Amino acid sequence: MHHVSELELIIRVLIATILGSLIGWEREHHVRGAGIRTFGAISLGSCVFGLVSLHFASHADPTRIAAQVVTGIGFIGAGVIFRQGASVGGLTSAATIWATAAVGLAVSFGMYTIGFVTAILIFLLLFLPRLDWWQKISGKRKYED
Repeated sequence: MHHVSELELIIRVLIATILGSLIGWEREHHVRGAGIRTFGAISLGSCVFGLVSLHFASHADPTRIAAQVVTGIGFIGAGVIFRQGASVGGLTSAATIWATAAVGLAVSFGMYTIGFVTAILIFLLLFLPRLDWWQKISGKRKYED
């Protein structure tokens, strides 16, 4: 790695976990299912996988592990999508899981600002449908996952 101290690695893991947990808090507070622990773990795990890939950057392509995180998390996200008759549910949860993994990876690569901004944007996207003015302009009265 490029002279990154153990303390900075720990800080990256903590930041990723906190950002993922913030997203999870929003989900847990408004939707049954995955919450703080799940989204915190997704971001934490993605961050650690990113850090491991950086550790071996001098021997191999560091994006290989990151690419596998994207694929693996996509597979996990697919597991939360369900179909009942003509309706499909869990799409927002699946997309949020996938995007939360991106937050962890961004932080692992030292991209703190993009990780933070992405987490805030995810949080806002999840919160937006609960606002009265949004419900009026979207024509939806009830928040759905």
